[in-house]
Amino acid sequence: MNNNYLDNIEKNSVSVWKAGKSGVCLIGLAASFFACQNISAQMVNTGQVKIDPNTIMSVYMDYENAPSGNFINDGNLYIFQNWKNEGVVSYTDNQNGSTYFNGTEDQFIEGSQVSNLKNAIFKNLSSLVPFHLSGKIAVGGNSEFDKGVVLAGDYGGKVIFRENATHTLTSDLSFVDGQIEKDGIAAFEFPVGAGKYFRPSYHAEGGDNGGIYTTQYFNKNSNNLHSHDSKDEKIIKINNQEYWEVTQDQGADKIILSLSMDSRTTPSEFFNVDDKKYEVVITRWDPTSNKWINEKGAVSAPLAGKPYEKLLTTTVTGYGLFTMALVEKNVIYDDLIVYNAISPNDDGLNDSFVIRGIDQFPDNEVEIYNRWGVKVYETKSYNESNNMFRGYSDGRATIKRGDKLPTGTYFYILNYNTGKEKKQKTGYLYINNQ
Repeated sequence: MNNNYLDNIEKNSVSVWKAGKSGVCLIGLAASFFACQNISAQMVNTGQVKIDPNTIMSVYMDYENAPSGNFINDGNLYIFQNWKNEGVVSYTDNQNGSTYFNGTEDQFIEGSQVSNLKNAIFKNLSSLVPFHLSGKIAVGGNSEFDKGVVLAGDYGGKVIFRENATHTLTSDLSFVDGQIEKDGIAAFEFPVGAGKYFRPSYHAEGGDNGGIYTTQYFNKNSNNLHSHDSKDEKIIKINNQEYWEVTQDQGADKIILSLSMDSRTTPSEFFNVDDKKYEVVITRWDPTSNKWINEKGAVSAPLAGKPYEKLLTTTVTGYGLFTMALVEKNVIYDDLIVYNAISPNDDGLNDSFVIRGIDQFPDNEVEIYNRWGVKVYETKSYNESNNMFRGYSDGRATIKRGDKLPTGTYFYILNYNTGKEKKQKTGYLYINNQ
């Protein structure tokens, strides 16, 4: 870089460096910009760029981090045009650097190497202006989805959330239309969707070793991939408008999976069900049996404050393509009655989760999960007197032992042995701690 450029760096937190008529960079004193070049309205880094904390850098032209480039962002980086990474993009673990993708027109995010960002903010001028992702972005902190859908599916791009990474502001205005990878066992809402619709799925891994999972939502008919005529005999109808693809890229544990139900994309038959004859379950294409199988499940009560209406939850037996199905309801002849609401305030009314008749089946196991798939309670030999769930965590997963669980909807799994056969009941449990 010409030394005249260095004369423009002031001795304060933010300075101005002019990169030709097409762009301006605002960088801090500690930023190393000595290897940047302005090539035909494109900025190329072939050396090292470091943005220190409390420092701003804004790029108003296409930016490429070359194979030899090393870009470290511990401050605030604003990208107003296209971004390409062929080198190393990273951050310092104990810093809180943020990368803002802000544009007034379509932005292209590409490159053969992963852009490792602490925080990523997607905020275009309008929700109608998308981001085109053909590369990979990995978020270690938080990803804020404000305006603009991240289009990754048609380009082979992927958004990766490292263990304990989060996201905020997801809605129909901004989500990922394509693959999302989640590393680790932490509970997570996958911010996926398609077209104009945010259609998340939820899950967490129940084991102690971290797994890696990838999820994508499709607003398409899965019959085009695997015939809906090839199915378990009790399956009456399979959702022909949408499906999710969930793969386990690392790990061996099964997950509790929740799929969102939205009347704008989910067929009306799955909302208006004759519950005396049918029930809504999750179905999965099973390549071993070459048919759609019943993964069972339970439908939540309506959820307030969400762009979708309900959740459908089950514990899965495998991975691949998932959607919803109507099945003939199994008739349960044993005399069990599940009371699916508790208010554990020690007033003597509904203080515990009652399963009437469970005492006659002592060979049983009860598991309770929150809506993100985190196990909050499990026990064997559940009964109606001294071994009952009373609204407190038993200390597994990420919920501290003895903590009173917050008000909300939870999912239970009851496995029990009648002496003749093993059976399972699943459903939702509402806890009111207000």
